[in-house]
Amino acid sequence: MEVILLERIEKLGQMGDVVNVKPGYARNFLLPRNKALRANADNMKRFDDQRAQLEAENLKLREEAAAVSEKMQGLTVVLIRQAGESGQLYGSVNARDIATSVSEAGFTIARTQVALNTPIKTLGLFDVRVDLHPEVSVVVRANVARTLDEAEIQAKTGAALVGQDHGALEEDTPSDEDVFEVPSQDAEEDFGEVENIEADIEKDE
Repeated sequence: MEVILLERIEKLGQMGDVVNVKPGYARNFLLPRNKALRANADNMKRFDDQRAQLEAENLKLREEAAAVSEKMQGLTVVLIRQAGESGQLYGSVNARDIATSVSEAGFTIARTQVALNTPIKTLGLFDVRVDLHPEVSVVVRANVARTLDEAEIQAKTGAALVGQDHGALEEDTPSDEDVFEVPSQDAEEDFGEVENIEADIEKDE
């Protein structure tokens, strides 16, 4: 089925391009979302008449998206999920979850703007592309952890916390007493006796 694109579509074409797509893709996605028109003489004339206006509107939306993109640079969202010791989630994190977290961070986006081909099913840090405009995208980091403490550790180490928890890390950290031998009171008394014996030897000499 041939359609006229009303905006840039990734891996498909630019605004004004006439492309051949599967009928289901056109009917279920492109046409109902006003991203394309059926390619016929009437629609070609309609597009040509509106092209200047469409390009101006697209430019304005692109500039707005670029401004939002700059503000979103480096954004990390934390998603708390239950998981096993191996790091496998009891469930998954999908595009809707990430869209909700990004919106809660102050940037309203839709689920369809999150380019997540497969749901996230393990703990860790994941870079996810968010399409703010057909020509503007930004990468958001999703920090999937069991607790906020674990999320903080993952953010610092850059790796998933698997097989142990934050408390275990603190307990396993050696103290100064574990590293350096601290003389006991008995040891100090023994040292004092040695000094006294050495003093008696010097007197006898």
